[in-house]
Amino acid sequence: MGEQLRDWRQRRRLSQLALACDAEISTRHLSFIETGRAAPSRDMVMRLAERLEVPLRERNVLLVAAGFAPVFQERSLDAPELAAARKAVDLVLAGHEPYPALAIDRHWTLVAANGAVNRLLAGVAAELLAPPINVLRLSLHPAGLAPRIVNLPEWRAHLLERLRQQIEVTADPALASLAQELRTYHTPSSAPPPKPSDDYAGILVPLRLRTGAATLSLFSTTTVFGTPVDVTLSELALESFFPADAATAEFLRQEP
Repeated sequence: MGEQLRDWRQRRRLSQLALACDAEISTRHLSFIETGRAAPSRDMVMRLAERLEVPLRERNVLLVAAGFAPVFQERSLDAPELAAARKAVDLVLAGHEPYPALAIDRHWTLVAANGAVNRLLAGVAAELLAPPINVLRLSLHPAGLAPRIVNLPEWRAHLLERLRQQIEVTADPALASLAQELRTYHTPSSAPPPKPSDDYAGILVPLRLRTGAATLSLFSTTTVFGTPVDVTLSELALESFFPADAATAEFLRQEP
């Protein structure tokens, strides 16, 4: 447990002194925990994990390594105990129509989506739409949406940076493997280097997607559960897309 704790502290770029002060313990005691010379209590493990903002899944790992039972349960979103949460997800997705919205898990696997998402998927290879669907792979794969993304270098750089930040926070090896895969995808050599869009005062990155004769311009927001104590809910995110211009709004409001 001590080695894992030290790894998380270093990942958060904190000194022993900084973490000890934040957790209101002595630097000596923290050093003893990290080197295995002291066995932390369950409450101490939870306190240090909270200060380090360790994800719930990894807090369970720390607890087990320290000799305690896991605290945070992981249930399927279809489990009866999560019925209220699943209903909330469905309400958000349905209420966002006619604009696209989807729910993803910690590995960017599609959990649920509203009907408007299907309007964006024309021409995507069937194998990319076979469950489990990875949203990042679907977006950047040459057989996915990538050929229709007008600002692909900019959008690709945006998604890879989001993924890098997520890996930094979670230390998830599956995400690191996904990032390596995405970087191998071919992008047109003639494409300009990614740079912030001149639109929207540089405050957001739009997705510009060709669909038929129209080019849609969309921006997204991310919604998460505010106080989850279930691993599944803590890793669930809702991505909601909004029209970035009047033409896109009009297109999406039209009947498919």
